[in-house]
Amino acid sequence: MDRRKFISSGTVLAAGISILPSSVVFGRSMQKVRLGYIGVGLRGRNHIDEGLLRDDVDIVAICDTQEQSLKECRAQFTKSGKKMPQEYTGSVDAYKRLLDRKDIDAVIIATPWQFHKEMAIDAMRSGKYVGCEVIAGITLEDHWDIVKVHEETGMPYMTLENVCYRRDVMAILNMQRQNLFGEMIHLEGGYQHNLRAVLFNDGQHYYGHGAEFGPKAISEAQWRTQFNIDRNADIYPTHGVGPLMHYANINYGNRFTNLVSFSSKARGLASYVEEISPGNPNAKINYKNGDVITTMINCANGETVMLSHDTHLPRPYSLGFRVQGTKGLWMDVNNSIYIEGQSKQDDAWDKADEWLDKYDHPLWKKYNNFAEGAGHGGMDWFVFNSFVESVKRKVQTPIDVYDSVTMSVITPLSEKSIVEGNMPQQFPDFTKGKWKDRVSKFALNDAY
Repeated sequence: MDRRKFISSGTVLAAGISILPSSVVFGRSMQKVRLGYIGVGLRGRNHIDEGLLRDDVDIVAICDTQEQSLKECRAQFTKSGKKMPQEYTGSVDAYKRLLDRKDIDAVIIATPWQFHKEMAIDAMRSGKYVGCEVIAGITLEDHWDIVKVHEETGMPYMTLENVCYRRDVMAILNMQRQNLFGEMIHLEGGYQHNLRAVLFNDGQHYYGHGAEFGPKAISEAQWRTQFNIDRNADIYPTHGVGPLMHYANINYGNRFTNLVSFSSKARGLASYVEEISPGNPNAKINYKNGDVITTMINCANGETVMLSHDTHLPRPYSLGFRVQGTKGLWMDVNNSIYIEGQSKQDDAWDKADEWLDKYDHPLWKKYNNFAEGAGHGGMDWFVFNSFVESVKRKVQTPIDVYDSVTMSVITPLSEKSIVEGNMPQQFPDFTKGKWKDRVSKFALNDAY
């Protein structure tokens, strides 16, 4: 069965009985969600792909300032046979005309980070659900502003953090919720990924083939590289900390209390440019962002969390997850699990695969065929689906505004800690004390 047919609305309805207790039946309401997309670069077009496969989604409008992105987006609609959306372009404010439309229920924001806050706030004020790519805001004040507008308007805001839905990450969450690891003690994660070929290109290829950034480049190298020049911080914390927040019940009976960050020297990007383009002036730039940023976080319930941002040096991809409790631990780098009294040998690692298969999350077991072929190993389907289903039901999103800003605000907090000589920073309580009684709904049933 091809993925398009499998994700048709009739099939979704037939598959829609809750796997865990829930008052909501998946797909009960069959109205279509009308989406507008702000930003249809590479990441935005990933979300376009997901929307085009669904019979319960109408993509009615798209917005971008670059003709090449709009052109490639048009090709997606032509291939799908679906109606072309209305286009909005011409200026960075063109999205506001999209938001003026009354026939849009929700927006997907996939623009450069510096635009996210204003676009999200304008969208909430226009009465639309917001599904926003990481990062939420640039400054601490940005994050408070997002929370304030959410509370004023009542419109949900969801960071589209796909790693929260990664299959092994969710299997470990299933194990943690069944107390296999015992009481949580220490957690690690991060973004450990050689991004040099993402941050520089030749203006023709999306990745690599050159040492240019900014106006001479295309795609992410046009804007993302500048953050590595201007800021010394963990500028991309959400992939690592998003899943860890679920393991530690952050904002749901627990919270982050303070953090401290450290930065190595910055040599990787300049070295890379000089190696592939000797004499290029971009090798002489003073890149502020240290090659390895390490952040330690304390939790109200006594757990510690360590995050790493490591994207400028040669290294295989890894998010460096470690989940450790009183009964055992999981580490993704060596694909290993040890559960005291249950592992095959005392004080010896088990390969994680058998454990991950045994405790595969029920949502992955049930909807694997939906996710097959979706981006990033299927987790893109899950994050997009959870957003769409929340809009369809008019309920809160499983990753809400408080979760979203908590994972994103690590950037300005880490920056301030480093600037102040590694001084600890108090972590804001965006819930204003509600974390003590809030109950998580993430991945507990088909509704989320």
